[in-house]
Amino acid sequence: MTNSMFTTSAAIPMDRAHPLARLTEEEILGAREIVRSAGLDADAIRYVYVGLEEPSKQDVLAFDSTAQQVDRRARIMLVDTTTGVGTDIVVSLNDERVVRADLVDPMTAGQVPLLNSEVGTAEEIVSQSAEWAAALARRGLRVDQVRAVPLSAGYFGDESEIGHRLSRVGGFAQFDKDDLPWAHPVDGLVAYVDLAKREIRRIVDDRVAPVPRERGQWDAPPHSSSQRTTLRPIEITQPEGPSFSIEDDVLIWENWKLRLGFDAREGLTLHQISFNDAGRERPIIYRASLAEMIVVYADPSPARFYLNYFDAGEYMFFRNTNSLQLGCDCLGEIRYLDVTIADEFGKPQRIPNAVCIHEEDYGLLWKHNDIFNGMSESRRSRRLVISSFTTIGNYDYGFYWYLYLDGRIELEAKATGVVFTSQVPHGGSPYATEIAPELGAPFHQHMFCARLDMMIDGSANFVEEHEAKRLPMSATNPYGNAFTRSVVRLRTEKEGAREANAATGRVWRVASSDARNRLDQPTAYELHSNNYPLLLADESSSTVSRATFATKHLWVTKYSPDERYPAGDFVNQSLGGGGLPDWIEADESIEDENIVLWHTFGLTHFPRPEDWPVMPMDYAGFTLKPFGFFDRNPVLDVPPSPAGHCSTSAPIHAEGGGCY
Repeated sequence: MTNSMFTTSAAIPMDRAHPLARLTEEEILGAREIVRSAGLDADAIRYVYVGLEEPSKQDVLAFDSTAQQVDRRARIMLVDTTTGVGTDIVVSLNDERVVRADLVDPMTAGQVPLLNSEVGTAEEIVSQSAEWAAALARRGLRVDQVRAVPLSAGYFGDESEIGHRLSRVGGFAQFDKDDLPWAHPVDGLVAYVDLAKREIRRIVDDRVAPVPRERGQWDAPPHSSSQRTTLRPIEITQPEGPSFSIEDDVLIWENWKLRLGFDAREGLTLHQISFNDAGRERPIIYRASLAEMIVVYADPSPARFYLNYFDAGEYMFFRNTNSLQLGCDCLGEIRYLDVTIADEFGKPQRIPNAVCIHEEDYGLLWKHNDIFNGMSESRRSRRLVISSFTTIGNYDYGFYWYLYLDGRIELEAKATGVVFTSQVPHGGSPYATEIAPELGAPFHQHMFCARLDMMIDGSANFVEEHEAKRLPMSATNPYGNAFTRSVVRLRTEKEGAREANAATGRVWRVASSDARNRLDQPTAYELHSNNYPLLLADESSSTVSRATFATKHLWVTKYSPDERYPAGDFVNQSLGGGGLPDWIEADESIEDENIVLWHTFGLTHFPRPEDWPVMPMDYAGFTLKPFGFFDRNPVLDVPPSPAGHCSTSAPIHAEGGGCY
């Protein structure tokens, strides 16, 4: 195993940098200085976000590094911590000027995302409240025994909250420094906190429930036990090094080529994904990212109804990206990528080993033993893994992009960590599972939205919905065995809002308007959904209004550089209706156009006792699979595995040249 690190060269002159090159430390400092020089910074100002303001797709595709200067721009979001007022800014790093600076109107747009430091602010505010202390005392607790957990406030129709920068704060007891607070929820109690005014607006004390007392850390009674000794070592080695290369964030592996990016809001971004097909570099996706995520809880009680969090749009949770450890988070011949984001003072913050890149064996790629010509062949599959992990409160999420030898692309979201908890009577409740004595884990959903800016063999694409169709018995189907497929062309943005159907194997085929394969079929990729439930909140709820993206598995929109986030730019305390539902009102053509797919996928989690005290990994994701993109199987040229890599305990059938 190897721990190697790639970084983007900071020596590239700004006017020669690729338009999508990640912001360097020098550029982040430069952006901060432009803001300060324009008088937009002050002692109470904090930087919520600093990221690359990407040029339009057309400008990037036309870029020529030998002849063209790129106007490098950064987008910056600020918040005044004394007033809660946010500012949305774009600066030109080349011209050292502010391009625009817009106040974020909380009465219409919502609030800029929450700061990590506001967690401490909220805890300090409630700890000084006599009403909070009295509520804890009724439960036999002192203030210093309870960790305040501030959460996003959302919007639930209370107009008096509009314009206030709010958090709703619950409590979890921690009886000593090693104790896991999530094991001891202080249920029925929540404080509504104004973060800017530093005051409590209201305390809801719904019920005095006993605080569960059983300890919850993984190595404490009753969970601790001696560790097993039966697992033998597994070593993943590549003596000649990995099969991929990376330089200035351009990653090449086998026939794949793409540019890596990273953003505090979206995390890993993959740009200009292409496949080298017999010497032709064929574009597939212009930009792929995780554009939003919401976690929605099912408990309707007065102290818990508000529990729904946009981890990307409200928390910018990729600010909390983990530094990965060799042999623990990633296994094999590893290459790591450091990333640089901005801290709350606008200064560069480096996250070492934030992105892991490695290859994995993936079992059999193809295999056949033929009874007629004696063929006995098999080939092993391999995939490239590009991954990162981030932590937000109790949950830890991994995001894994997979590229396969046969042209498939997958995104897999992994969820682990500690389930959010509540107090329940023995036997559980209609909205939660009892996972330890009187400790509940509320039912909830993790809903992700991937933004896929498609480019199948060029910018002009269209989408068809394909699914199986059962045929009745008839003169042409006398035995009733026939079935066929239904094909529907999606022609406008409103028609592009679709739901999956596992019963019919529904898929969406994105095809080139211009390119054809040797059979005169449009070259295409298909999007395969995991068919999990959509958002389960009532259609008339504020949750659905604010997270409408999660009510459909697929949305298709005509490309616009300003449409980046499916629930809108400013999700924190938004009133709803932003993002995708707004954009498709124009109902523009999506036929033979530059189009973007927005795919909702996720987990509906009914927690198990086995999810406590630390949850084993759960998975959700989707696949993009070539359909007629290639003229035939694109991995016929993969060589057989060396005989030395086969099992030593069973005979090797050398006549086929491979092993399995």
